[in-house]
Amino acid sequence: MSATGVLMVAAEGGVIGEGRTGANLALGVGLIGVALGWLALARVAGRISTGNARTTATAAMAVGLVGSALAALHLATSNGGPGTGNGIVGAIVAIPLGLIAMTLGQRALARSRRTGRSADRCENEREFGSAS
Repeated sequence: MSATGVLMVAAEGGVIGEGRTGANLALGVGLIGVALGWLALARVAGRISTGNARTTATAAMAVGLVGSALAALHLATSNGGPGTGNGIVGAIVAIPLGLIAMTLGQRALARSRRTGRSADRCENEREFGSAS
């Protein structure tokens, strides 16, 4: 293909293509969900002291669910197979990313609940004195 042919294809949007847009969107949303889940786990562990771990964990779970749903929708509506340029492989990779984001968010939420209870108990003991 000549240089002018490549430039024409790039100008028409054929480099990325309409078929890959949905998969790229699902991949991006999945990666954002994984980043939010990791951030929530870091906040629960005390490595990062700013922000609310529960809010971030809930956001990671929601974003992971949306990413997986977008990828599943893209897989259901695209035609062809891997290598056709329709973004099938990207959508296949985006589903586990969304599931990982939901798992990280769930773990962070569970740990924040456990940590929150023990911190309340310690504060009560300090305030009222030890019972033993």
